[in-house]
Amino acid sequence: MADYYTLLRVSRGASQEEIKKAYRKVALEHHPDRNAGSRDAEERFKEVTRAYEVLRDPEKRARYDRYGEEGLRGQQGFGGGFDFSDALEVFMRDFGNFGGFESLFGGGRATNRPVKGKSLRLTVPLTLKDVRRGVRKKVRVAVLDLCDSCQGTGVKDGARPLPCPTCQGAGEERRVERSVFGQFVSVAPCRRCSGEGTVIVDRCEACHGEGRSRVEREIGVEVPPGVSSENYITLRGEGNTGPRGGPRGDIVVLLDVAEDSRLTREGNDLVAEVPVSFSQAALGGQVSVPTVEGQTSVDIPAGVQSGEEIRIRGEGLPDLNSRRNGDLVVRVAVWVPDHLTSEQERIIRSLRAVEDPPPEKIDPSARRGFWSKVREALG
Repeated sequence: MADYYTLLRVSRGASQEEIKKAYRKVALEHHPDRNAGSRDAEERFKEVTRAYEVLRDPEKRARYDRYGEEGLRGQQGFGGGFDFSDALEVFMRDFGNFGGFESLFGGGRATNRPVKGKSLRLTVPLTLKDVRRGVRKKVRVAVLDLCDSCQGTGVKDGARPLPCPTCQGAGEERRVERSVFGQFVSVAPCRRCSGEGTVIVDRCEACHGEGRSRVEREIGVEVPPGVSSENYITLRGEGNTGPRGGPRGDIVVLLDVAEDSRLTREGNDLVAEVPVSFSQAALGGQVSVPTVEGQTSVDIPAGVQSGEEIRIRGEGLPDLNSRRNGDLVVRVAVWVPDHLTSEQERIIRSLRAVEDPPPEKIDPSARRGFWSKVREALG
């Protein structure tokens, strides 16, 4: 895909207002209604709209400026992508509320098109185990479905709505205004039918003319391995039905990965802080380390220093894009007891008599000689 700034024909230092004006100009050029429904124009319209949605958001724009498109992965969901209907919604959201908009596309009757249902949002809790393996979650959600009594028409006994007598079914009103500059014609949604082009005289008693009723449904959410709380999944066409038979909206599934008291996530790596005793650090040994699946053992080398890290390859979390696993990082913390028995104090005092003073800077290559003295002192 081309550079977002190039698509919108703006410089990288463009202001938000400049980006908005540039997008409107480029989007109008490529709108399919102005290009005889051209598939190429539709694709171009979608591309410039996606670029606009990123550059209009300061946070997404900063990520794009720094990392390019790779920095946006997970920011727009991965359950259906960004399609043409999304692009139209963005355009109508920012530019569809001023008089005469419909005339830009040749006076088409855009006002009485079926209205898409509103999207829903829900949150799915996840554990690190879910993130490592991937999981299918079943969630109950309340949505608006077609009314069984009227089959979505909103009219009693399933009859059809009547054409609006005010706009004759056009869904729009044209108003002529005169000023010192001449005559202006504006087009606005019909005040009586709110742009639908139809009116309901005898409303359905079950849904009160809405054409929809609330029901509970169980939906399945496929969560791939490697997700984070920054990601979300868009379920296209699974949300509310639009008023009087309009197309369904979407369900946006927000992912909430719970923190683990044993492990800290750093990208795809997991960090486990493991306390070891003074003797374990001095002599080495095997310790138990928490993992996503349970426990594993790791060898602590003799002479390990507090804060040193040992990597266990592939025991972290998978990458969302490549499925390559990160590592489990074992961060050693040497534990110093604050209460000693008389025997422990005697042994440590004998150690102090033979140990060298600590260096200004720890040199890993010099540890072997020092710890050989420790072994001798401890017998």
